[in-house]
Amino acid sequence: MKNKKLKILIVAGLLMITHACKDFVDVVPDNIAKIEDAFASRLSAERFLASLYGHIPNVISFGNRNPAAFPDDPGLAAGDEIWLNDGIRSSNGIAIPVAQIITGGQNVRSPHLDSWGNGSNNLFVALRDCNIFLENIDKPFDLTESEKAYWIGEAKFLKAYFHYFLLRMYGPVPIIRENIDVASGLEAVRVKRDPVDEVVDYIVELLDEAMETLPVVVLDEETELGKATKSVAASIKAKTLVLAASPLFNGNTDYSGFQNKDGQQLVSTTFDPQKWTRAEAACLQAINLADEAGRELYTTAIGVTITPQDDWSDTTRIKMDIRGSITDRWNKELIWGKPNENVASLQAASRPKLDIRSRLSTGANAFWAPTMRIAEMFYSENGVPINEDVSYDYENRFNVIGNAGIDHKHYVKTGFAAPVLHLNREPRFYASIGFDGGVWLEDQTGGALDEDGAHVVDAKLGGFASNNGPGFSWSETGFFAKKLSHPKNFLGAQGGFSTQRYAFPLVRLADLFLLYAEVLNEVGKTPEAHIWIDKVRERAGLNGVVASWMAHSSNPSKPNTQDGFREIVQHERMIELVFEGHRFWDLRRWKRSQEFMNRDIRGWNRFGSDTEQYYKVVTFATAKFLSRDYLWPIAEGDIIRNPNLVQNPGW
Repeated sequence: MKNKKLKILIVAGLLMITHACKDFVDVVPDNIAKIEDAFASRLSAERFLASLYGHIPNVISFGNRNPAAFPDDPGLAAGDEIWLNDGIRSSNGIAIPVAQIITGGQNVRSPHLDSWGNGSNNLFVALRDCNIFLENIDKPFDLTESEKAYWIGEAKFLKAYFHYFLLRMYGPVPIIRENIDVASGLEAVRVKRDPVDEVVDYIVELLDEAMETLPVVVLDEETELGKATKSVAASIKAKTLVLAASPLFNGNTDYSGFQNKDGQQLVSTTFDPQKWTRAEAACLQAINLADEAGRELYTTAIGVTITPQDDWSDTTRIKMDIRGSITDRWNKELIWGKPNENVASLQAASRPKLDIRSRLSTGANAFWAPTMRIAEMFYSENGVPINEDVSYDYENRFNVIGNAGIDHKHYVKTGFAAPVLHLNREPRFYASIGFDGGVWLEDQTGGALDEDGAHVVDAKLGGFASNNGPGFSWSETGFFAKKLSHPKNFLGAQGGFSTQRYAFPLVRLADLFLLYAEVLNEVGKTPEAHIWIDKVRERAGLNGVVASWMAHSSNPSKPNTQDGFREIVQHERMIELVFEGHRFWDLRRWKRSQEFMNRDIRGWNRFGSDTEQYYKVVTFATAKFLSRDYLWPIAEGDIIRNPNLVQNPGW
């Protein structure tokens, strides 16, 4: 029987058939070589379904003492948000992949963070497994019809997500509707690439089918949080259609010669406004389904583990709202989170050494260092860019011109000699970034969070947060990714670092609100777009865009024009979603990576032991991004093995 044959998918001639058979055997649960055994019962089928989730690319892959490790998803560390110190950035004298990508070291021989075929994160294997599941889910004798429908919805969602991930990296990819039988011959597996618009349509088709059977919320929160729901599927549909409508794939004339060998155009070079209209409907659908599932912007009033204190100031409450939207486990803003990410290591990498105990601890490493450009990115306290704020001393932003006043006591230590850059900024700056003299509210005893007893970061040479202590434990730039560190983390009496677990956010409600604002502006509904961006700004303690720009910007009418608001909403996304892996991909779909990435990577002088020496801007490297870098290269070996494949432009 056909169903008893060993089926494999060899996408784009990536592997010889015999090797692919071996790979197939390796991915069957418990090393069972027969498909029939993998679907003999509900339990074994459920284990196979769980293995499909295991293919979701890792966002975080390093351990506390393993600087050579790297993620599958380049979004978090291969862009311009984070810079790693010398000890982390190289292993045995060779720069790790994310470091090479930043400085233009991508290659075609063995592409870094490859998801096509040669890397550990081969998403075509994931697609093969999704098809195996869908082809065989009728077999378990003890599976109910309702469970089967739910699981089919999950598998279709994951199949769509893996196509979306590949589309985002490589552009046009082969659509994998079903697996290819091993008896079909070599030509059958030498597939060609499908045009971007066809890939998008297929992803949307799968997601619409998945939403028919997926639940509004997971059926069992104890065991199923992180699994697909209607709102998760709708969110990925919205992201897919926004990607398709964005400049990278909508009327990009740079790809006019990007064709299959038969002359088929792979990226449309004609702008289509209907793509934005289609994305508008998808974003609204995702927001409505998120509302039906009970999602809302996070505040400490609905917190799960960050309990609000009666005596907290409004300043501290806003900071906790921003941090909690990421670190409060399964909070109500989270639409889809990845529960098995190594957030303990991420938090340790983001947290500075704050006192004598943490100086001696290996549990706080501080090498996850935001760059100077990220510190400059946040708004002033008036809610506009610092280079637009008519009352902000932008030209002297790196100069120390006075001491922090008592009005900054929950942001910067009172009386501390701080540069202009660290003062009079919006709450998200202080919630997201740690810096020399900055206040860092963290549980110190395993009890209450006392805002008046908060730590102060001492990052100058010789301070607790400088490059003292074991290993590679320092920030190269002088900044720290506070947003990623849960406020209820604490150090024990012996210096052991206790971290709170949370699911790393893949989609949260603020992301959807800002996507919707962006799309509404593109379809000519700019006043309506203000409503959605202002919801996010209100949670951040800021006035709306129109009022803020009118009162404080050198370009007061900017929010009222399509071009002006486009710049605003893109800037807002980069602030609100900082350190979550979105900026890397957003800059690509906007076709702005060359504008942002070909700049110096800068920070403070960590070797300075006093104010004058420390607050000097140091350049560590220059990021490099060419037009070819908008799409990932396909390994040259894959191109050679499959003569029907064409390489991405510039590679």
